[in-house]
Amino acid sequence: MSKTTRKQSKSKTPASPGKGTICIQAGYSPKVGEPRILPIFQSTTYKYEDLDQVERLFALKETGYKYTRTGNPTVAAFEQKVTQLEGGVGAVALASGQAATLLAIANLCRAGDHIVSAATIYGGSYTLFNNTLKKYGIEVTFIDPEAPEKEIQKAFQPNTKVLFAETLGNPALGILDFDKFARLARTNDVPLIVDNTLATPCLCSPFQLGANIIVHSATKYIDGHATSLGGVVIDGGNYNWENGKFPELTEPDPTYNGVRYVESFKNAAYIAKARTQYLRDFGACLSPFNAFLLNLGLETLHLRMERHSRNALALAQYLQHHPKVNWVIYPGLEGNPNRARIRKYFLSNSGSGVLTFGIKGGVRAARTFVKKLKVAALVVHIGDARTSVLHPGTSTHAQMTAKQQRSAGITPDMIRVSVGIEDAADIIADFEQALGGTE
Repeated sequence: MSKTTRKQSKSKTPASPGKGTICIQAGYSPKVGEPRILPIFQSTTYKYEDLDQVERLFALKETGYKYTRTGNPTVAAFEQKVTQLEGGVGAVALASGQAATLLAIANLCRAGDHIVSAATIYGGSYTLFNNTLKKYGIEVTFIDPEAPEKEIQKAFQPNTKVLFAETLGNPALGILDFDKFARLARTNDVPLIVDNTLATPCLCSPFQLGANIIVHSATKYIDGHATSLGGVVIDGGNYNWENGKFPELTEPDPTYNGVRYVESFKNAAYIAKARTQYLRDFGACLSPFNAFLLNLGLETLHLRMERHSRNALALAQYLQHHPKVNWVIYPGLEGNPNRARIRKYFLSNSGSGVLTFGIKGGVRAARTFVKKLKVAALVVHIGDARTSVLHPGTSTHAQMTAKQQRSAGITPDMIRVSVGIEDAADIIADFEQALGGTE
């Protein structure tokens, strides 16, 4: 019996279905005679009978759909499924993972506030934090997530509002020390926001490990087929917003007749505010059609993550003995320092589907290597059913200085591989022939 099966069977009750059942069944429950499959509600607007109903909707005294920018039945079903998979109290779906990260931060921070973030985050998130947020008066201090707790503590300031990190760093592939980061968040009384994109809720449950808010680029493994952009923010409902640091959650909102979010929405105050304020104002909503496709992706997520992980381990084991490879990083490899954290924090021994390796000859050899690939393709993406490769130093992290790249774990010889669900033997054979011609 696998580790995943042991953990799920130990806690499973009729009220607590397994991840696979949630992936397939949650979010949409058809009534008699209704479609078995979640329909696409391709509508921008919704009909009501009288002014009183609409007035209650706009005053947040009644739930319902008024305009697809802030809510849609297809999108809501996707949000509910992700909420249940992560064990949260609510979610807001957005047009992309980048939009999800921005909304998660904007819902808490304003000019004059400060964020502490791991330096090993996705390049797009790093640029958002390091450049764009500064234009709006929000400062960010980047820290090495592997630094001692006392060293990281020095980064916190009286105006710090958020601690941000990734479950599985992209592309350095370090696994977050949840115990340490949860302690830091509690000590400084700030919410811990965790990007769970590469691990997915099928491999890791950050809310059970001390996270307060989770973000995903649903474009990656949730979609799984490289068809649809999407993002999602999930509220764990486990943070005290009445600690005096977040007055916008406790004081009246003049744009909604003075509603107080904590008073009206209790432990779902954060996600209610995110939808009613920032989804309304930013307009980065997820389309119903993309929500439909992302929901289809979720139906096989639990199966795909097993195959992605198994294939990634097989490729990593092959590469670590190849004479033209300098090094290999994959959390599931024997001897990798993150294997202990997988056993501690993950729901199974799987290390997800992304690995990195250093190719001898650096950038020049990398250029030759990617041209020779036949099964794998050079694309700016991860989490696809198809195997893909990328050279982070000249693409996703090219905007960083050499020093910043080193802090993020990027080296000139690094190739990032998103291992697909093809036959492992074919993936390995493809890499073997492509590496054979490099110098």
